[in-house]
Amino acid sequence: MTINQPTGADLWLPEPEDHDFPAAADYLDLIMGAERVERIIADLQRAPTQIKMAKDILRASGLPLLGADNVHVKHDIQKARDGKRLSPVLLVRGTPLIIADGYHRVCAAYHLTEDLVIPCRLVDR
Repeated sequence: MTINQPTGADLWLPEPEDHDFPAAADYLDLIMGAERVERIIADLQRAPTQIKMAKDILRASGLPLLGADNVHVKHDIQKARDGKRLSPVLLVRGTPLIIADGYHRVCAAYHLTEDLVIPCRLVDR
């Protein structure tokens, strides 16, 4: 790890930010019905925050790693290096895993180090 590179402990807020839940609902609304979205969002709001590794989240989601030059990933990497904490990610268990909110943060964490732990809320689909 290089100097000024954040560790897992100092990178994350303890809880998701309030605006993360509506963002997750907007995304989920594209792939499932409104009743299911409402239930999943309520479950995510109540779920305990747990820790998962960046590389495992990416593998389970089947999503590609966005480049460090992606504008949103780059912003989150810089935010972390500036000592500003990132919001935990919101995940929905299934095959594949759905990153309901936080895809860019997962990619940023992976670029910092693939073994970086990420706090997340994880619920069943």
